[in-house]
This record gives sequence, structure tokens and C-alpha cells, in this order.
Amino acid sequence: MKARANVIAQKLLNLYRQAHVIEGGWGAVNRVFVDEATDEVLKEILDLPTGKLLVQHIKNLRDGTTSMNSIARELLPYGGMMDSITGAGDVSQDEIDSLISAIDEFEPNQESLEKFMDLPIIKTFGSDWITGIKHALNTQPDKLRKFDMIVRAQQAYRVLDQATEIINAPINDRVRAQLQVEMPEYETYLPMFGDDGKKILQQLHKITSSMPTQE
Repeated sequence: MKARANVIAQKLLNLYRQAHVIEGGWGAVNRVFVDEATDEVLKEILDLPTGKLLVQHIKNLRDGTTSMNSIARELLPYGGMMDSITGAGDVSQDEIDSLISAIDEFEPNQESLEKFMDLPIIKTFGSDWITGIKHALNTQPDKLRKFDMIVRAQQAYRVLDQATEIINAPINDRVRAQLQVEMPEYETYLPMFGDDGKKILQQLHKITSSMPTQE
């Protein structure tokens, strides 16, 4: 049961962090919080980064302090920064021109990706660069389509780096639990790296298969 609580706790924390991009927003994820956060899961959440905020949010939902389609502003993940997107009007035309040029020149390899991620507009939008750039390109569907390919490449290399770190680091129950929650992402992106990616994916599956099953 310990490992199962770990898995659910990490899943709920991931939903909490990603609510701003989930269809239905807080109304969609709050019901999951209330339904799945047992006392044991709540204890596990408290041990996770920003877990105290999520636990308080769940308590507010259960006692009616917060409605089922909202969250108290002081409990927003990332201090609420993800709810306020930098608009296209906050970037210069030079940044837009450099962005479009980089999109046109992009090739699906690590060197091209690193060059793209060094663009000034990435720094302007910060951690919300994907949503910010989509807003900036909302009148150019052809550029948006190729930008989606760039985002996919960035996510693939990020997942590859994460997988390599997991394999090379000491493994414990919490790592296994988090890996189990995130396995669909690894299964999506690692095969893009051919046989090497598939070998890494097999190693990750071996790690999760060693999770304890006893209650």
C-alpha cells in the first residue's frame, strides 16, 4: 500500500502543477483530488515539493471553503505565475522576426534545438515560453505547426535527459513511484531515439517492475 500511495500522491501533485493546461481547469482536477486523496495519500503529498499547498487546497475543497471549480489565489502553484501569460504585445518585432527565422531554419537535432532555446523570446516568456510563443504566432498557422514539431523535439530531449538521470542515480521507492506515474511520457518520446531510446525504456520498465506489491 505504501508504494500505491506514493504513486497517487505524485499523480495528484502533477495534476496540481498542470491544471492551467488541462481542459476543464480546476473544475476537472478538483474532483480527482477529492476522490483520490485518502489520509495515507495526503501524508505522502506533504513530503513532496509544494505538497503543503496542495494538501491545504484539498482540505479547503472538502470543507467547502473553496468551490469545486476554483482554488484560493494564495494556494496557486508557482505563485499563480502560470495563470498570467505574457502576451505577444510584450515582445519586440525583432524577437518575433528572429523566432520566425529560427522556426524556418529548424532541423530535428540537438544542435538546432539548443540554438532555438537560446532565442531572446524564450527568455522573455520564461517558463511559459510554449504558451507565450503560441500566442505570438496565433495568426500564422503554418509557423505554429512547425513550432509544435520543435516543442515535441524539446520534450523528447528533456525526457531523454530525465531517463538517463534516473538510470544513473540510486533508486528508491519514491523514484519508482514517480517513474510509474510518468511512464506514458517516456513511452511516447524515448522510441524517437531509435534502438538507444528503446534500450533506455526497457531499463525504466525494469525499475518499475521491481516495485513492491504487498499491501
